[in-house]
Amino acid sequence: MPVDLQHARLHLASRSPRRRELLTQIGVAFDSIIFRNSPREDPELDETPLPDEDPVGYVQRIARNKAEHGCRIAGWRKLLPQPVLAADTILEVGGRLVGKPLDTGDAERILQTLSGNTHRVLTAVAVAAAGRLELAVSISEVRFRPLDAHEITRYVASGEPMDKAGAYAIQGRAGMFVAHLAGSYSGVMGLPLCETAQLLKRFGYRL
Repeated sequence: MPVDLQHARLHLASRSPRRRELLTQIGVAFDSIIFRNSPREDPELDETPLPDEDPVGYVQRIARNKAEHGCRIAGWRKLLPQPVLAADTILEVGGRLVGKPLDTGDAERILQTLSGNTHRVLTAVAVAAAGRLELAVSISEVRFRPLDAHEITRYVASGEPMDKAGAYAIQGRAGMFVAHLAGSYSGVMGLPLCETAQLLKRFGYRL
């Protein structure tokens, strides 16, 4: 079935409220596709890094898998034939990939690692429609000022880190931890708007 771009809507294959906010910010209308399980629990969206997989390859693979799975869900549910947009965000610090914390203890350990150090935030965006899929990747560098143990404990107790890659939200309380940012603020949030807009234009969207 051909994709209908007449009304310029898309399916967003993401649970993230930040991605919904960012798409709305640039005037993109969308319908959300909610996966039955979180990606971490869905065998079709296994987020385990492959042996010797580099960070760019990792985020591209996960974003591609989410977009393709979103297309399958749209077909199963007989949803409108709109492009599917998906994204994935990961941190790299000291050569190690860092995703969402497993629990509060893990969140504290991640923040201790980020304290006083520079890390990379990689977000891949995938758009899929009618058998076509395109990807874009945003890479930003973020440096945290040194954090003391009490700051980390209070921040984790706020609950904000628990569903965020790298255990922090730059647009939230963790904004006070960021000493330097080189790259895309929206990319660190989870959806780089410049790259996303360029992808959508290639699919016929007028933004």
